[in-house]
Amino acid sequence: MNIRTRFAPSPTGRMHLGNLWIAFLNWLWTRQRGGKIVLRMEDIDRERCRKEYEEGILEDLSWMGLDFDEGPEGTYSYGSAVQSRRYDIYGTLLSDMEKKGYIYPCYCSRSRIHQVLSAPHEGETSPVYDGHCRNLAAEERQAMTKQPCWRVRMEESTVSFTDLFYGTMTRTLKAGADDFVVRRADGLVAYQLAVSIDDGDMGITHVFRGNDLLDSAPYQAWLIDKLGYHVPTYGHLPLLVDTKGIRLSKRQQGITIRELRNRGYRKEDLIGLLLYLAGGLPEPKPVSLREALEDFPFEKLPALKKKHIILPVS
Repeated sequence: MNIRTRFAPSPTGRMHLGNLWIAFLNWLWTRQRGGKIVLRMEDIDRERCRKEYEEGILEDLSWMGLDFDEGPEGTYSYGSAVQSRRYDIYGTLLSDMEKKGYIYPCYCSRSRIHQVLSAPHEGETSPVYDGHCRNLAAEERQAMTKQPCWRVRMEESTVSFTDLFYGTMTRTLKAGADDFVVRRADGLVAYQLAVSIDDGDMGITHVFRGNDLLDSAPYQAWLIDKLGYHVPTYGHLPLLVDTKGIRLSKRQQGITIRELRNRGYRKEDLIGLLLYLAGGLPEPKPVSLREALEDFPFEKLPALKKKHIILPVS
């Protein structure tokens, strides 16, 4: 297999240690297997994404020595690796899905959706949609004045995919309840659609990301298969959390790569810290990228099967 992975940050803030955790482990696994890595900028949220943050991500990755084979500055067989430059691709596929009856417009208000999601549903462990707009007649749609979002017209389907840490995962998606949104009412492409098209179009064979996105995988696997692409193998990594169990985020202070650099951390210090958190070292110590590749086989990092990993106070 020609291995292709991707690191796909959203440029909504400076890169922090949790982002580096995913980027480094993705890089380590891929490079140890001779694969290629795509650096994809997921910047479809134009209100929060900024060019300065994209430049900061590139700067931090370059400083760390994490290289990529394809990235934001290039144009490839699939086009750009920047989501905001791929709107035409998303629009074409959405139009095709509409013609085939795969999606339908949903006119439900936010208040109605909130009521539906708040209501108890016997046997359900996650919020569901009730399919209210799924079978509206043509005249009913024409009478609507609200701009619709667009939902997948799900038929009951059993979806299976492989995860490197969780094994074979199987879930049954139900008509109505799992009619997820692929285009928002404001016209923006929804995350589920954009990431599925991108992973399929870019030939991604393995996806590494935080395990907070594990629940999204069945929808993406279903959609990737529906669009005629090969469903990748996933690797949902444990989240880094603080001592209170709160996931690391861009809002927290003192953990961005820039701040750590300003405090005197070297890239070897950060690599050693990440390998320690992954269970590859008994205590943090400086490690070079070359040493990481040669001396720390990815499959022998025992902590990667945990749900979360506590970042020690420093």
